[in-house]
Amino acid sequence: MNMDGSAQKNVRIVEIEGSSSNDSNKPAMWIRKRDGRIVEFDTTKIADAIFGAVKAVGGNDRDLADELAAVVVRYVKEYSKQNVPTVEEVQDAVEKVLIERGHAKTAKAYILYRDRRTRIREARSELMDVVEEILVETNRENANVGNSPSAKMLQIASAASRQYYLSRLIPEEMSQAHRNGDIHIHDLDFYGKTLTCVQIPLGKLLSNGFNTGHGFIRPPKRPSSATALAAIILQSSQNDMHGGQSFAFFDRDMAKFVSGASEFEVYQAMEALVYNLNSMHSRAGAQVPFSSINLGCDTTPEGRMVIAGLLKAYEKGLGRGETPIFPNIIFRIKAGVNFNPGDPNYDLFKLAMRVSAHRMNPTFSFMDSSFNQSFDTEVAYMGCRTRVIANRKGPSVADGRGNLSFSTINLPRIAIKANHNLDVFFKELESTMDLVARQLHHRFQIQSHLRVCDMPFLMGQGIYIGSENLHPSDEIGEVIKNGTLSIGFIGLAEALASLTGKHHGQDESARKIGLEIVAYMRKLVDRFSDEYDLNYTLLATPAEGLSGRFVSMDRKAYGVIEGVTDKEYYSNSFHIPVKFDLSSFEKCQVEGPYHQLTNAGHISYVEMDAPPIHNLEAYEALLHHMASCDMGYVGINFPIDECLACSHHGVIEETCPVCGSSDIRKIRRITGYLSTVDRFNDAKKAELADRHPHKVQQSGSRLH
Repeated sequence: MNMDGSAQKNVRIVEIEGSSSNDSNKPAMWIRKRDGRIVEFDTTKIADAIFGAVKAVGGNDRDLADELAAVVVRYVKEYSKQNVPTVEEVQDAVEKVLIERGHAKTAKAYILYRDRRTRIREARSELMDVVEEILVETNRENANVGNSPSAKMLQIASAASRQYYLSRLIPEEMSQAHRNGDIHIHDLDFYGKTLTCVQIPLGKLLSNGFNTGHGFIRPPKRPSSATALAAIILQSSQNDMHGGQSFAFFDRDMAKFVSGASEFEVYQAMEALVYNLNSMHSRAGAQVPFSSINLGCDTTPEGRMVIAGLLKAYEKGLGRGETPIFPNIIFRIKAGVNFNPGDPNYDLFKLAMRVSAHRMNPTFSFMDSSFNQSFDTEVAYMGCRTRVIANRKGPSVADGRGNLSFSTINLPRIAIKANHNLDVFFKELESTMDLVARQLHHRFQIQSHLRVCDMPFLMGQGIYIGSENLHPSDEIGEVIKNGTLSIGFIGLAEALASLTGKHHGQDESARKIGLEIVAYMRKLVDRFSDEYDLNYTLLATPAEGLSGRFVSMDRKAYGVIEGVTDKEYYSNSFHIPVKFDLSSFEKCQVEGPYHQLTNAGHISYVEMDAPPIHNLEAYEALLHHMASCDMGYVGINFPIDECLACSHHGVIEETCPVCGSSDIRKIRRITGYLSTVDRFNDAKKAELADRHPHKVQQSGSRLH
């Protein structure tokens, strides 16, 4: 009987000298290992590998596996080109013997086994190289990770986790697409461990109390206690997740806890919050929490005190006046509430502009944009641009929900491969989108089997919508269906340059094609939502560490292509290249339409060459123009340089003009959050060097 069901053939078993591994008198046969070592040959290992392939196709004939192993040894001894055969030679011989003797299915199983072992071995080798680099210094893909011993240990664990998922868990087609640079699976090291981010229902936790695992924390009675607990909540939730943490309604949720307090007491509480969020650490001490705070629309006296207190505390800065990195404050803009003279919170909007013109935060979100105003509750954003609101599985709210995971498509590569043919481009784009949709669903299925006890604060304390009804041993699939699965994209500008020769800032026809591309992606994402009955969304990807990865791989594969692979990074999502010269108003007009299409999140920036603190009228006009362009979320960028010796602030080149010190702290925003330049990777530094300020225009327009 043939071991794998192939056509029956006579197999001549050759008795060879030393073929029995139990014969102590056999002459030694040797083999060269991959690391160069020469060791004694063990026929049993060949038989074991063949028998493993036999079992993989449903067979169970161990004797025949032993006999075929003996044939392999005879073949190697007769035909090896070297006195000492290599491991690869022996494996090639196994494949040849199996195929020639009619065991095609077993041969295929063995080839797959060999390929899998090769990938595992390569992953281990790559892992060791990564560990060696991390032990010198943590990598700078995440600008918020420090260089402490705990940070290095975390990154080593992350590197091992990534290799495990790519080699063992993720289906081969998807794993290879990531390895090859067709797509990028974000936060790969957490693939099957947790979720991305959440908008935390702060009011619920403060009102009911919570437990971080070491005892119950009762509701606070004073503003200082409330903000201290808010910081602990952000830290505790961050330890359960790999992405950002945000308060969707900070002014509303904090208002009841400042009732009866003085403005100064509220200010002190907010100052303590800012200090805590820039000093307390999460993730085993590796970083401070990625924190975002939405506010601006609460018109009650208490809510207004919260808004003013936090903005003023952020404006004052840290102990020596340094600009705080966290939290990312997002000021909601809404006509009738704060956007125009006469609105009850217009004075707070002016304060927000003043603080932003000094510190680069807050950023601004527009509640009256066409895609935000249709919801019963206000839309909340996170610093990295994430937006979660619509929900086919439950209530369309921000609180208690977030992104589950996201993966990004390499648009320039698809364009390069299409070779100026739009039909080919759209066909390949659809195929890649389908692959990512399946990959996200695969990840969702794994996430669904996680239990409440795997995320004891996020799920155990009822932060995630519906999780308060689960028990510690329950799986979380029933509640995380309210979250989103996002398909992102990067390098639209370079894709257009490859397809048409110009990007969307240069040419009207390219601009039209750009909108067609992103609209088509949104159409596919909406189709996936129906097909999988889950919240699939389209993301304007934040390019944290990714833009440089894609372009370096594409330059190696396709060479230097002008306007495409000729710099160290791909442009952020739908952004016009940062080096292109145009006015701020023109930039907003071109990028505005993409905000409506990218329902998972988006941000547009305007670059200034210095803090605009003395030109707030132009700042306000710019924000009104952004609103008229139907934007959802925006930021104003400019250099922040601070002398750590004398606390002088201003645009500083190399040395402080006041005291001559070269100890200069340079802060920039590059992916939604602020960071210091010394923590940027090479691609981010290259983009930073290319940034060209946009001319800011005056305008009398108002949104009513």
